[in-house]
Amino acid sequence: MKVWVCEHVVQLVLEVKERLAKDCTSLPLGKYGRDDEDMILWFLKDRRFSVDEAIGKLTKAIKWRHEFKVDELSEDSIKAATDTGKAYVHGFLDVKGRPVVIVAPAKHIPGLLDPIEDEKLCVFLLEKALSKLPAGQHKILGIFDLRGFGSQNADLKFLTFLFDVFYYYYPSRLDEVLFVDAPFIFQPIWQFTKPLVKQYASLVKFCSAETVRKEYFTEETLPSNFRS
Repeated sequence: MKVWVCEHVVQLVLEVKERLAKDCTSLPLGKYGRDDEDMILWFLKDRRFSVDEAIGKLTKAIKWRHEFKVDELSEDSIKAATDTGKAYVHGFLDVKGRPVVIVAPAKHIPGLLDPIEDEKLCVFLLEKALSKLPAGQHKILGIFDLRGFGSQNADLKFLTFLFDVFYYYYPSRLDEVLFVDAPFIFQPIWQFTKPLVKQYASLVKFCSAETVRKEYFTEETLPSNFRS
């Protein structure tokens, strides 16, 4: 049975690859291109092995990567956004072996930078986190440290962009999202945003900084901003 399943999956990957080669010749080749079998397989899994749905989503993702110039992003190209300290990839994995992206929304001031700079920072950090995936792990942890968050930090447009990026271009890569010590003012913002983020809302967990310390990291791997 397992052999049949594996052979069937291989055939589906080849079918997608052949259809992309025939119908989407303008799409680039190579890593994250229309002939990248690992990427094809990931999108097939995300679409529950529906070839048509996988092709539709893959085509959009590959075009977006090319137009957004994801492969050209670098530390230098996002320096202005990085210097704000509002988001970074943690240097250690969590206790489940997941790379961790930490966001400090209190340091985000909408309009301070061109929105595209924030988008580039977001994508660069996702790429960096995914490059740190250990063998056998396929998903990452996102932590939003909401301590100090105020109405001046609210940015629904960017939050929607963030979840769109995960849904359309990095499907099934987000394992869990922690909203840490969310203040009262954040609640109506989340209730408004929740329907927009689709099924990713189910990945969100509201928790305290103490929970982060006790359940997600060891003393050695705890992020500095969560140390008592």
